[in-house]
Amino acid sequence: MKAGEGVVKREKQIHQHFEKEAKEFDDIIQQLIPNYNQMIEAAVGSIPFSKEQPISVIDLGCGTGTVAQAVKNKYPNATITCVDLSNNMLKLANQKLGGHAICIESDFETLDFIESYDVVISSLALHHLEDLKTRGEFYPKLYQAINKDGVFINIDIFLASNPILQKTYIEKWVDFMKQQISLEEINNRWLVNHYDEDRPVPLMDELNLLTEIGFIGIDVVYKYYNFGVYIGQK
Repeated sequence: MKAGEGVVKREKQIHQHFEKEAKEFDDIIQQLIPNYNQMIEAAVGSIPFSKEQPISVIDLGCGTGTVAQAVKNKYPNATITCVDLSNNMLKLANQKLGGHAICIESDFETLDFIESYDVVISSLALHHLEDLKTRGEFYPKLYQAINKDGVFINIDIFLASNPILQKTYIEKWVDFMKQQISLEEINNRWLVNHYDEDRPVPLMDELNLLTEIGFIGIDVVYKYYNFGVYIGQK
């Protein structure tokens, strides 16, 4: 199989996976992701605008709209655009936002930023980009779509800087999942999905890439082993 064919197959697999699991997604993510609510709180709490401002926000890989809903709760005058490759996810996200979201069904590579935004936010989605090179092609487009003084905030999974620490990251992640999921299911389903579908990169590599693109004020506002939240400003 050629490299390009492998990417297409993986993207199709991810799409089918999310379409199927959309209705159960909110429960699943709480079982799989350590401190998920705290990461959302850190991300939304880092948005540098007053609560009354009519900010424009785009949520990349919005899933069922949990992050978009948290943004809307804090910024009731915000205009929210939700992007996801799963139509079922978008339907649920729009329901959470009272039917007022602008919904775009798209993957990241083919996404055209027609508008500009005060906030570009993403949660557990950009690790589906194939590698650092692919991020280096997509993030400049993202940067151009941000208004002056706007921000990019990303909640995601990352690799450690070395294999020994990466082993610890996975062990800590498994320890969390074992609180509600059997070890058999973790090993045979969730870790298999992770290695088949996800393409995280080291956090420092991603932050260095943001610096090269032109982001300023880059900071990590939350970190728990392989999960973290960072912000960059235009």
